[in-house]
Amino acid sequence: MKVNGVEERFAAEPNELLVERLRDGLGLTGTKVGCDTGQCGSCVVRLDGKSAKSCLVLTVAAAGSDVATIEGVAGPDGQLSGLQEALRQEHGTQCGFCTPGMVMALGELVDTTAGGPAPTEPEIREWLTGNLCRCTGYHSVVRGVQRACATSRQEG
Repeated sequence: MKVNGVEERFAAEPNELLVERLRDGLGLTGTKVGCDTGQCGSCVVRLDGKSAKSCLVLTVAAAGSDVATIEGVAGPDGQLSGLQEALRQEHGTQCGFCTPGMVMALGELVDTTAGGPAPTEPEIREWLTGNLCRCTGYHSVVRGVQRACATSRQEG
């Protein structure tokens, strides 16, 4: 499998979860473990371009896939992605535990709406239903996504 653009080769146990491989096997601890049941969204990664809860994916099922984690989102020079910067500007993070999963899930929304109509607030909130946050109340996160989408359109 490729992880953040780097080919990774390893042997995995049949019951190993992708989140375990990322965190324990590859040291990519930005992917968080919250509930272990797929409810909280803190473990979201992009699996072949689509958001996936890595606590629900077996590593062997991801063989041959492209996996993107939060560590692969910023530019090589450490510059924040457009979504990360927009969330920072709108104060869309607080404790930060849910942030990696939200960035990975919402990044898909920003990417899929680029060039088309901007997502509405209800659409953004619907997209957020798989990511729980106990700190922000989601208002600032929604504003961050709106800012990221607007910036993306201006740059595109």
